[in-house]
Amino acid sequence: MNKEKQKELKKSVSSFAKPDTSAGVRQLINTLVPFVLLWTLAYASLSISVWLALPIAIIAGGFVIRVFIIFHDCTHQSFLKSSKANRIIGTIAGILTLFPFDKWKRSHNIHHATSGNLDKRGTGDIWVMTVDEYLNASLKERFAYRFYRNPIVMFGLGPIYLFLVSNRFNRKGAKRKERMNTYLTNTSIAVIYGLLIWAIGWQAFLIIQLPVLYVSGMLGIWLFYVQHQFEDSYFEDESEWDFVKAAVDGSSYYKLPKVLQWVSGNIGFHHVHHLSPRVPNYMLEKAHEETPPLQHATTITLATSLQSIRFRLYDKANKTFISFKEVKPLLKKQRSSMLNKQPSLQDDQ
Repeated sequence: MNKEKQKELKKSVSSFAKPDTSAGVRQLINTLVPFVLLWTLAYASLSISVWLALPIAIIAGGFVIRVFIIFHDCTHQSFLKSSKANRIIGTIAGILTLFPFDKWKRSHNIHHATSGNLDKRGTGDIWVMTVDEYLNASLKERFAYRFYRNPIVMFGLGPIYLFLVSNRFNRKGAKRKERMNTYLTNTSIAVIYGLLIWAIGWQAFLIIQLPVLYVSGMLGIWLFYVQHQFEDSYFEDESEWDFVKAAVDGSSYYKLPKVLQWVSGNIGFHHVHHLSPRVPNYMLEKAHEETPPLQHATTITLATSLQSIRFRLYDKANKTFISFKEVKPLLKKQRSSMLNKQPSLQDDQ
């Protein structure tokens, strides 16, 4: 795609970047009301059986993902027309999902500006190493990377680290506005949780809230992971990197069943979102359907997305992801080459 066509594509998609107040209000109602009702129903079900309450709590966790998408849109100033309203609603949604508004807004905007750029990795991204970097890394670095990319760690421990550690502390060098927003978020969470524990008891609170948060966190990380970690995703050095290609070729179209598409706030149309972050989530599907070039984006389904678990290292030479198993022959070859280069005892004499 040449520069002129790229410019036309961006322009055509930007026409959908129009926040609709009525659509936003409807989404707030059909997200927050069911979430509160499901949470209350889960608590009420405890008097009957824990095993009845847990499935309801899990469904409520799905609505937390939808709350997060509202939060996400607010950080892009795309959910409502008013920037003030976006900030207020975004901060409240951040409290419900345990994400500080300003801190996450900064890191996520950097992610959008650098996605697929091999020279600007590290902020708001899943950790990706290239094959060459992995081969040249120390044993300690390889272990750390393999530990990080282990599905049990990423999707099992990831939500715990995200909610209890990463989101609770300000980054070094954060400006006052960002720091104060994090403090506000943390204080609000403490007050709300404290009141709930006072009202229903800590045991009932944990039985309901832990599954809600864990399920939403695990699925949220999965959605973010799978939409940039597919076989022929786009990664380039700074000198070759292109924003439009990174958006269209480096972000997938996650074609989900309609119910899951609704719960996930249309974030499956990730290629559209990366091309124009100001398009509200409730306009993403329309933008995709009415912009033919976007329909050629890499499409993954629930079944095919499971393959992304084995995509661990990016092979720059072949422009594809490979597994740790596939890199083993290269490691053996490297070790053999290093041994052959070592001077023998006879050579020393």
